[in-house]
Amino acid sequence: MRASLAILVLYCIVGIHAGVYTDRFLQQYNKIHNSANGYFSSQGVPYHSVETLIVEAPDQGHQTTSEAFSYHVWLEAMHGAITGDFSSFNQAWNILEQYAIPALQSANGAYDPSKPATFQAEWDTPSQYPSLSDSSVPVGQDPIYQELKNAYGTDSYYSMHWLFDVDNVYGFSNTQGACEDGSGGPSLFNNYQRGPEESVWRTVPQPTCDQFKYGGPNGFLDLFTKDNSYAHQYKYTAAPDADARAVQAAFWAAKWATEKGQYWSVSDTVSKASKLGDYLRYSLFDKYFKKIGNCIGAQACQGGTGKESAHYLISWYFAWGASYNAQYGWAWRIGDGASHFGYQNPLAAYALSNDANLKPKGASAVEDWQNSLDRQLELYEYLQTSEGAFAGGVTNSWKGRYETPDSDLLSNTFHGMFYDWEPVYHDPPSNRWFGMQPWSADRLAQYYYVTGDSKAQAILAKWVNWVIASIKWNGNDFEMPANLAWSSDAPDAHVTITSYGKDIGTASATARTLSYYAAKANDGNAKATAKKLLDALYDLYQTEKGISAPESRDDYSRFNEQVYVPSGWTGKYPNGDVIDSSATFIKIRSWYKNDPDWPKVEAYLNGGAVPVFTYHRFWAQADVALAFGAYGLLFDE
Repeated sequence: MRASLAILVLYCIVGIHAGVYTDRFLQQYNKIHNSANGYFSSQGVPYHSVETLIVEAPDQGHQTTSEAFSYHVWLEAMHGAITGDFSSFNQAWNILEQYAIPALQSANGAYDPSKPATFQAEWDTPSQYPSLSDSSVPVGQDPIYQELKNAYGTDSYYSMHWLFDVDNVYGFSNTQGACEDGSGGPSLFNNYQRGPEESVWRTVPQPTCDQFKYGGPNGFLDLFTKDNSYAHQYKYTAAPDADARAVQAAFWAAKWATEKGQYWSVSDTVSKASKLGDYLRYSLFDKYFKKIGNCIGAQACQGGTGKESAHYLISWYFAWGASYNAQYGWAWRIGDGASHFGYQNPLAAYALSNDANLKPKGASAVEDWQNSLDRQLELYEYLQTSEGAFAGGVTNSWKGRYETPDSDLLSNTFHGMFYDWEPVYHDPPSNRWFGMQPWSADRLAQYYYVTGDSKAQAILAKWVNWVIASIKWNGNDFEMPANLAWSSDAPDAHVTITSYGKDIGTASATARTLSYYAAKANDGNAKATAKKLLDALYDLYQTEKGISAPESRDDYSRFNEQVYVPSGWTGKYPNGDVIDSSATFIKIRSWYKNDPDWPKVEAYLNGGAVPVFTYHRFWAQADVALAFGAYGLLFDE
């Protein structure tokens, strides 16, 4: 009896929300935070995956992304909702701020918002690089720079760079505030640079700050840009969906803390999220701030003034940079004209335009995010197939060069932007992976749960019916759609499921989407399907380190794939790996041959069986925990 009372008192003191699924959240959470399982670096930075040999967007597991930072913040917000202790949420944001927001931003004060950047055409294949920048092409004016400076008193961005070499395997040593200084990691670095056909297998990784210490005589710059002279410089790229996810997590932290009478405990962090959302507006503008709509011809399409360059969608990236030595006095900023449905986040847009705790200080920020919310909902409607899935995205700059699109795309445009079934990258096609569907639909479902918006409900009802019918069941086990194919053009596009698999992260994201939808729409079938998916994950796919399933990696045949380097160009990485026209993925990453899992890949390259791995990606493991927790909180089970 005394023991029972003691437990009851403990639950009351710490505010733990007890239930089967919140207990499962805590079990998964504890696996992620068990230091023996290796999810975090010594600095507390979440790795992309526990395992080091993994090649997808990052090319090694102990790199990380802004995506992982944002999932970490979200995970800790829900931990606060369940336990009543939000201190780890604040700590996760502090880690994000310390390691993901670039500290080296010298010379930003030289930025001229009337000339944000010089036009440089994107090309279809790496062999078309380097390309020549063209100052004769008109660009628009940056309409938010001055109001951001007025609001925060700085020329520096408060945005996350997207990619980090946490253990400094490449050796660039671009640690916070440093430029190739040999101090170790976590080190900021870049990889993708050369157009839509450049898969991770074809990248030439390069430092964020380049003072020609590595690479060739001009560092890595002349691999990507043709110029008359080259200067020491830095450049950063944001993945806007990650910044938006961090804002989304802060919205929930504020809501849950307020419900527990503890908003004071998260208020400082929530204000930082508001600031992140203010700078996130750079994702709402065309790459060169050109006018939105029927923007055909780099010379003919004029630069925008005011908000003429705002498409109000969360685009694929935005980027900024400047000279490393301030005395050179130049800086640049770009947005992006290509917007994938998978990056949209209506809940973040709603929070930044309607939640008093998150409304940014920028003079026009609230209006911009309200416009963005409306435009995002329109995009879902425009891209939704009759089956229910969402088809790709839209672009203001066809082929990244403001070219004339195919004639069939000229009639049914989206605010004058052109439909693109695979916006941004093509290897693999950006809308082939089913995971984009629940990632984005989950945000829409959370927005619907918070607001009850009938437009969101109608969109979700079609998507939910499609996805429930598309899951294959074998008893209590599942197979999720893996790859999708598309036909016709939006707004009359169609989808076909071409393959199935057991992607743990997409299964959990689907379950969470169904949970939020079911809780608001009182849909018993959606709730039952969510529960069945969560039970299968928990009962059938437990590992010591989390919840995962084996996966075959036949794409690892590409370790020997050629990486384009122009004939005659020669350079070196910090470890001595030579970069020249004979480069392959593995030749410029010789350190991979010391990885404990390399023999599995080597045997495959020598004609053996396709290697099988059981990965523990941080985002997927956090996603599973969040799906458990959401179901438990929504249904008190």
